[in-house]
Amino acid sequence: MKRSIFLIFAFVATTLLRAQVPATITGNYPSPLQFTTQQDHRNMMDQLGIKSLRPGPSGNESAPNHANYDETIATPYPDLPDLLTLKNGKKVNTTEMWWKLRRPEIVEDMEREVYGRLPENIPAVKWTVDISEREFVGFTPVTAKKLTGHVDNSSYPLIDVKISMVLVTPANVKGPVPVLMMFGRPALPAPAQPNGEDLEAINRALRKMLSASDPEIKALLEKYPAYTPLTRAATSSPFGGAGRQSDPNADTPSTQQLLAAGWGYATIDPSSVQADNGAGLTRGIIGLVNKGQPRKPDDWGSLRAWAWGAARGLDYLETDPAVDAKHVGIEGVSRYGKAALVTLAFEERFALALVGSSGKGGATLHRRNFGEAVESLTGSGEYHWMAGNYLKYGAAESKSGPGNAGQLPVDSHSLIAMCAPRLTFISYGIPEKGDAKWLDQKGSYMATVAAGAVFKLLGAKDLGVSNDYKNEVMPPYNTGMLEGDLAWRQHDGGHTDTPNMKYFIEWANRKINYNPVSQGGR
Repeated sequence: MKRSIFLIFAFVATTLLRAQVPATITGNYPSPLQFTTQQDHRNMMDQLGIKSLRPGPSGNESAPNHANYDETIATPYPDLPDLLTLKNGKKVNTTEMWWKLRRPEIVEDMEREVYGRLPENIPAVKWTVDISEREFVGFTPVTAKKLTGHVDNSSYPLIDVKISMVLVTPANVKGPVPVLMMFGRPALPAPAQPNGEDLEAINRALRKMLSASDPEIKALLEKYPAYTPLTRAATSSPFGGAGRQSDPNADTPSTQQLLAAGWGYATIDPSSVQADNGAGLTRGIIGLVNKGQPRKPDDWGSLRAWAWGAARGLDYLETDPAVDAKHVGIEGVSRYGKAALVTLAFEERFALALVGSSGKGGATLHRRNFGEAVESLTGSGEYHWMAGNYLKYGAAESKSGPGNAGQLPVDSHSLIAMCAPRLTFISYGIPEKGDAKWLDQKGSYMATVAAGAVFKLLGAKDLGVSNDYKNEVMPPYNTGMLEGDLAWRQHDGGHTDTPNMKYFIEWANRKINYNPVSQGGR
């Protein structure tokens, strides 16, 4: 019995493996470099003339090099670059000056020094719908689609990039629905099971195939003539999904909260676009464009590549009649929270974002020395998120001298300001529940306060406080600052944005004037 099951899986695995082996590649293409993370990191340091980097702090508070959590020394570079002053010193006081002069200055600095530039020769992406079926999530009928974005690799066939995404939309809401794209691992929520007749046909074919493959297996199957190799999967509810939902603000998954509110969601796999490590920089979309060779100092890093991948996912969503493409948001937590903020900032077709616990490289100020530091991102662990030039700001010894966060021409308030006037919700939890102090929630609040000046200039509402980031006090957790187009809420949970999803949906519905009941209801 065990051997027959093993043979089933072996046969399936072999079939899949054969399907993945590419046809013979011809042509004179340079082989992609097989750098380790350490080798790639060293290569970038050499390009920049950096001899040594300052070590990043430890997250272990008992370690000798533990991170700083003393507020009295947390802001060694207290003055942020003025968002509304041009490089020539002229004040920005009109929306035209922002769009034509100041914002392009900020974008240039962000691309060159922090996140990297998109190359001009990024290949096109063609989307295919691999699976489309009706399912249930809880008691909500949905249409679920498994999608693949095939990146054109004709210029360098040695690297193949296929973007993986799943789209789920409620089937009981009239008209196109807003969609929240989420960084994560895509999976169909409740794959439809074959009915009894179809399952019987599959089992007949499977028994026949197994009998033909091995005389011993044939004898076993003849011994158990009623045995069926495959059986229907058990479900926890008559609809194949989760059962009765609990309070939306408790433990109900964000995806169920969205569907219950008449939203759709898409889950896109960042690793299918670009690996989350330095060794992968000669692979993925970055490696494909560079034909397997290392980056230059202002080339894009993984965060920017993930944002590009999300934009290609939006390309597909704009073609799907079930999706209100004018109201597609982006969401992520932790490193994917960084990616969500980068996506909204650079990809202007996204209408809104929920940015969860993003820390340094996301909403938290680079100039703050509290928990995670610039040196945490310039070391070999996480440097791949950023442009190579970012390493300069963690340099202890280099041809251009030591670097520090105070030398950056921009900061995270600049990134948030790039999102204006679109809907931007900054979310955190509390350290006591696992949203570690390392993330510097206060540093993110300061950046959000400072960015509000641009929202107001563009006619949008900010947090409703002054833009004095040095003196405004972060409110207690569970205090929603949700009246503006720029929003802040620190919930009482851990390293997740699920407890804030209810508030995000209510806030977004109000801002985009979305009422699914008036459009046909559920």
